[in-house]
Formats: sequence, structure tokens, C-alpha cells
Amino acid sequence: MNLKRIATHWPDMLRVAGSLITNQVRAYDLLRMFGREGHPTPLGAAFAEYGRIDKTMHLLALVDPVDDTYRRLMNRQLTVQESRHRLARAICHGGRGQIRQAYREGQEDQLAALGLVLNAVVLWNTRYLDAAVAQLRAEGHDIKDEDVARLSPLKDRHINFLGRCLFNIKASGPGRGLRPFRDPDAAENDEEGD
Repeated sequence: MNLKRIATHWPDMLRVAGSLITNQVRAYDLLRMFGREGHPTPLGAAFAEYGRIDKTMHLLALVDPVDDTYRRLMNRQLTVQESRHRLARAICHGGRGQIRQAYREGQEDQLAALGLVLNAVVLWNTRYLDAAVAQLRAEGHDIKDEDVARLSPLKDRHINFLGRCLFNIKASGPGRGLRPFRDPDAAENDEEGD
């Protein structure tokens, strides 16, 4: 690492960071400040050196043989991201998870719609998970907070991605609360969808 390069450009680096926080500079302008004609500017090189410090700390924490807390945290975060991508692929199954629009605007619309549906599924699952935990606690079951923290709203086995989905707007319209939970001992009815 070239610490002298960082020290020389430190005031400019702080100004750039402040401009980013206050939204006074566009990302495009920053990229132009960091490099010209494929080569980094002195300020860009200083940021690259500063980034090497963080990268080195990350690698050292990742390979630490004594404390694997950081490695476990990274693995948990990767698992969450992989679950989110798997759910997005399940939702976007009609196009086999591929962006098929030819133009940028169409691609942005397709991604925005996918994000909206994905967020709706996560919200739906979160509300029902919270209600299920509350009901179990009300029934006297011992539900630990650390177990609740491991629940994920990124599940989709209960969602009917194919076929017909039936919604009873009068029974489950806005402001009417959640549908009742299914009885786990009752036989499954495959004709109804979520």
C-alpha cells in the first residue's frame, strides 16, 4: 500500500465523500474524476490504495483461524442473498429468469416489476410469519427471539406460481386482516392458491 499517496490526497478524498453523502455530485462525474482514458487519475489511485486497506482487513478477518465470527456472518449474508435470487428466479419463471426486453426502458420496466412482486411476496410472508409467531406465543409455546431471528420471508413453497390463483376480495380485502392459518392436521386442498 502506498500510504503517502493516500495522505497526499486525503483532503480531496474527504471532499468527495462529503459530496457523495450530500448528493452534490453525480456518480458519472465521480467516475470521470477517478479515471481518464483507461488510466486512474492521482485521486483515483489514492482511492484504490485506500480500498486496499479495507480489502486486506476483509481478507485477514476471513482467514482468521481463531475467530470465525466474520466468516459465519459472511456465509449467513450470502445465504440470504442466494435465497433472494432463488425467489426472484421462481417469480420470473415465465422468462426462465431472463430479461427478454430488447430496449433499456423495457428491461428497466421488467426488473422494476420483478422487484415489486418480490417485495410483495416478502411483505406477505413477513406479516404471516409475525402473526404465526404471535399466535404460537399466545397459545403458550416457548418461542425464543434468536429462533425468530432465523426465520426467512424468502420462502415460496406455499405460493402457486402456475395455474389459477383465487382471491376473495370481500373476505380478505384491505383492512380486513389476515386470512386464518391452515390447520396442519387437515388434508391439503391443492385447488386453492396463495
